[in-house]
Amino acid sequence: MRPYTLARLALAGTRTDTARVALTALSATLATLVGLAAFTVLAIPTPVCCDGRNLSEQYSNALLREPGLRGGTALALLLLTVPVLALAGQCARLGAPARDRRLAALRLAGATPGQVTGIAVLETGVASLFGALVGLGAYLAGRELLGRPDRRGRLALPTDVLPPTGVIVALVVGLPLLAALVSAVLLRGVSATPFGVVRRAVRERAPGPWAGLLIVSGLIAFASLNPVLDWYQDRHRQPPLLLPPLLLVGGGLAALVGVVIGTGWLSYTAGRLLHRYGRGPAALLASRRLTADPWAGSRTFAALLAAVVVGAGAAGMRASMLARVELARRTGSGDNNGFYLRTLDLVDLAVGVAMAIAAGGLIVALVEGIVARRRAYARLVATGVPRATIGRSIAWQAIAPAVPAVGVALAVGFLLSRGIGGGPARGGGGMIGVCDAGEQLCADPVTRAQHLRTEWVPEVTVFPAVPLEQLAWIGAGALGAVLVTVGVGLVFLCSSTAVEELRTT
Repeated sequence: MRPYTLARLALAGTRTDTARVALTALSATLATLVGLAAFTVLAIPTPVCCDGRNLSEQYSNALLREPGLRGGTALALLLLTVPVLALAGQCARLGAPARDRRLAALRLAGATPGQVTGIAVLETGVASLFGALVGLGAYLAGRELLGRPDRRGRLALPTDVLPPTGVIVALVVGLPLLAALVSAVLLRGVSATPFGVVRRAVRERAPGPWAGLLIVSGLIAFASLNPVLDWYQDRHRQPPLLLPPLLLVGGGLAALVGVVIGTGWLSYTAGRLLHRYGRGPAALLASRRLTADPWAGSRTFAALLAAVVVGAGAAGMRASMLARVELARRTGSGDNNGFYLRTLDLVDLAVGVAMAIAAGGLIVALVEGIVARRRAYARLVATGVPRATIGRSIAWQAIAPAVPAVGVALAVGFLLSRGIGGGPARGGGGMIGVCDAGEQLCADPVTRAQHLRTEWVPEVTVFPAVPLEQLAWIGAGALGAVLVTVGVGLVFLCSSTAVEELRTT
């Protein structure tokens, strides 16, 4: 098959196929913008002046001036790529049954299995490449539009620096390649034959609670970081360079994957409980659907649960930092941990944006599920089942696994923050110098010595509070996104349950 013909077949299709390509390109655009922004922050040079100051004074934002805060700022930006990539995965499933039937027709016309897979992979790759190029163009245009200094000659954004060329090329080329690779992997379980579409990957066994082992291993990795570093410090030795990031990245990924995969077990358990204790046809329909495909929850709620874990972790870290700020106030040590809380404000903003993007992915997944099962729903309506009953069953399918999954995600994120943030903050137990003059006199070393006195400060212990209010708001926001998604999905229920859908091919 010639490349031109392959490209034409990959980009052909109905309006649903056009929407899938457009949404995939939009996801790639967002991911490229976020990635370029994060690496731009990391590319800011750190000057070393004669007085030892290493602040980048050309920026008006303290998060960009302070070198110690740029890592957290870049991390907050990279967190946005998780729901964006999950949204891309959900968009790739839009109209999947119709696309699979189209690929089967191509097999009937003489296409080989490799050519059929190449068509699907090329569709995703071309859409992602187009979106990545648009994202690069928007990034370069934004540098020109927003690169205007203020009255003091400072920039609000790092428009005076660029990431390394290799990083830009890796992002623009790597994202489409990754999307194409993921599409090829997802198509392994689908065999487009001339006689129809056969999905070979069928899970007959119920999911087990083994995902809890991943969660526990992630929590242990985070909790062991400080003891391991203390062990090396007590022996006056340097830990291996890759050990701390390995514990943090590996433990975080293990816990996050455990939460996502564990949603399959929660969905299956919720389905069994609904089947045993549920009353009414809506609960029974939902129970059968949850037990028949429990892994749908893991696919659907992946981005949302990732945002909840990060949000709960940020809430726990904020509580630990507030405890240290309170300790500094009581002991008069002058610790400036309050300055570093601004990075967590950016993380909280990133979590909010991530939840909004994840809600978009939920809407795509729910609408796709309704459209894919429209003939089954149409048969139920034709046999006398009210549409309201089907709507309530869809709500049960979304809410029943979401409530415990969000609770587990909140608990895991908070425990991760406790593991890395340590226990209570302790200080004092010694003599400190206190300046009794005003701020101007105390700032001058000469006059400060004239007004300085020593004072005994007893040992103070401040326990970090459990941020129940913030955790409750994060959980409520996640469940609110699920409810909004259900409401939007039910709008498509009426058109998808018409009796004419029984004749849909």
